[in-house]
Amino acid sequence: MKLLIIEDEESLNKVLVKVLRKHGYTTDSAFDGDEAINLYFENNYDLIILDLNLSKIDGIEVLKTIREDNTNLPVLILSARSDIEDKIHGLDEGANDYLTKPFHFEELTARVRVLLRRNATPSGTKIESGDVVLDTSKKTVTIEGNSITLSQKEYGVMAYLMLRKGETITSGKLIESVWESDAEDMGKSFYVHISSFIKNVRGQGT
Repeated sequence: MKLLIIEDEESLNKVLVKVLRKHGYTTDSAFDGDEAINLYFENNYDLIILDLNLSKIDGIEVLKTIREDNTNLPVLILSARSDIEDKIHGLDEGANDYLTKPFHFEELTARVRVLLRRNATPSGTKIESGDVVLDTSKKTVTIEGNSITLSQKEYGVMAYLMLRKGETITSGKLIESVWESDAEDMGKSFYVHISSFIKNVRGQGT
C-alpha cells in the first residue's frame, strides 16, 4: 500500500514515515500544498494523510483539488485545528476521517487500517510484473508461482520498484523511501541489499 504524507513539520513528517514503513506501507512525503498536489498527480496512492496548516496552498484547498479528481481515495486529516467547526468543515469537504494533534501513533495506524479496509478491492492487493507477483496484503512475493523469502528491507525495495514500474529510480530516492536514511550514511549496505535484483542504467540514475 502506498501512502502520501502531507505534513509541513519536517520532524513529524519523518516520524510518520518511520512509523508507517514499520507497518509495511510505502510512503512519499510532501511538505507544502504545492508539492502535495504535484506528487498526487504524478503517482497513484492508496491513502493520503493531510495536514491543514500548509504553506503555498492550504490543506483544505489540497483536499478540494484531490476530491475534484478522485472521490474514492481515502483522506485522513491530521491537524492541530481541534475546534468542532474545523472538523465538520474538513469532513464536509471530503475527508474520510479527522485526527487532531497531539495523537497516539497506535490510533493513527489503526485509523489507516480501517480506511484502507473500507476502500480495499481484491484486485488491488496484487502487483504483477511478468512472472513476479507481489501481494501487498500478505507481504509476499512469488516467482512463477513459487514463494521466495525476502527480508523486510528486500521486500521494501521490491514493493517500491514494482509500484514504480517503468520509472527511472535514483539510489538516493530508494534509500530515502526504504531505509529512512541519507544516501551517504548507507555505504555498501544499500548495494548489498539490491545488487541481486536491480539493474543499473548508467547515466540515468545517481
